[in-house]
Amino acid sequence: MTVAKFGGSSVASAAQIKKVKDILDSDKNRKIIIVSAPGKRDKDDEKITDMLYKCNALVQKGQSCKSEFAKIQERFIAIAQELSLDIKSLSLELDEIRYQIDAGKGADFTASRGEYLSAYLISQYLGWEFVDAKDAVIINDDGTVNPFSYDRIRMMTSGGGRYVFPGFYGADKSGIIKTFSRGGSDITGSVVSRSVNADMYENWTDVSGMYSSDPRIIKDAKVIDVLTYEEARELSDLGASVFHEEAIAPLIDVEIPVNIRNTNSSDDFGTLIVPATGEKKLAGVSVKHNLSSIEVRRLMLFKQHTTRHQLMTHLHLFGIRPCYSIYGIDSVVWFFNSADASDGILEAMCERLKSQFSLDYVKVERNIAILGIVGSNLMDTADYLKAAFALENNNIKLSFMNYGASDVSVTYGIKEEESNRALEIVYDTLFR
Repeated sequence: MTVAKFGGSSVASAAQIKKVKDILDSDKNRKIIIVSAPGKRDKDDEKITDMLYKCNALVQKGQSCKSEFAKIQERFIAIAQELSLDIKSLSLELDEIRYQIDAGKGADFTASRGEYLSAYLISQYLGWEFVDAKDAVIINDDGTVNPFSYDRIRMMTSGGGRYVFPGFYGADKSGIIKTFSRGGSDITGSVVSRSVNADMYENWTDVSGMYSSDPRIIKDAKVIDVLTYEEARELSDLGASVFHEEAIAPLIDVEIPVNIRNTNSSDDFGTLIVPATGEKKLAGVSVKHNLSSIEVRRLMLFKQHTTRHQLMTHLHLFGIRPCYSIYGIDSVVWFFNSADASDGILEAMCERLKSQFSLDYVKVERNIAILGIVGSNLMDTADYLKAAFALENNNIKLSFMNYGASDVSVTYGIKEEESNRALEIVYDTLFR
């Protein structure tokens, strides 16, 4: 059996949904699909999920979301009409959803409705059974998948039919809707694949696989034929946004392969992601953009485990979620998305941390990027040193180089304004 997930670009319009049907009809082994909310139809368009977040923001300000939701309503009805579906039942669903959003059901409920409506429509169009993810996927308080989800899904799909799941959301143990992070439909696809012991998990998007670098910057970047789980996770974490880095986790124990495919070019093989390849090679180079850092120093901080835990808790209280860290004997540097906190919030946080924990030093830096090279042979070659020397010879200053923490990646700290040039230099050095 094949489980297939179709991303936002694949279900952005009726024309795209018809392509989805053609793909499903071409292989009867594709018996379960997971769908995202409709994405952008063109570069000037807006994603349904972004529109839903706007609705929630209006409600949080005490305003009605009626006018903003009307745009969402119009788009779903247009899709339904083009697919010759019943509009009456859809209109009732849309009215009820708007009522619930205006009643203050919250951000997770609101954001999840794009996937819900997408799956609702597509299940009607295909004649497949709709399975609401809130009844199937249990999400723990920390955002991880509760293992009981696998038995639930297995039971719900045991009838031998064909099923459509909405991605991105589930429910907590109390049954309250909870979402994964953005791009979380990939995770839903992995959870369903594991539950039914799929032979293959196909992830359909608008590109023909994962590239050796960002093709918007590196014009001759190539599609990678085969990646290991670990390589795919590292590339995704470093900014390759084709596949969610957390989506590999449910598959590791059961070793289900993933195939990244292109809905708009369905004959392309794409990228196959497998547990191991036995081949040692460079996979790609990528950049994680728009980061900031906070460095704290206190004598013997590395051995003060309780203090480090308390510091991390305070970062979370200020809305900062570190995505990368570097430790020294007396210091730690946390890197986080710059959008997590304004300058004012960071200033207040630094003052509080310094006084509460008697820190010797607290420093915030903005406009940072992390460049990484990924491959299974990094520790056996001098490629990571070649990259560092190439950057230095081209006057790209490195704030750090981190290797050894992972067998398949080496990372370099650089300035955001130099990140695209640095990517070109490293790609030219290692791949051309």
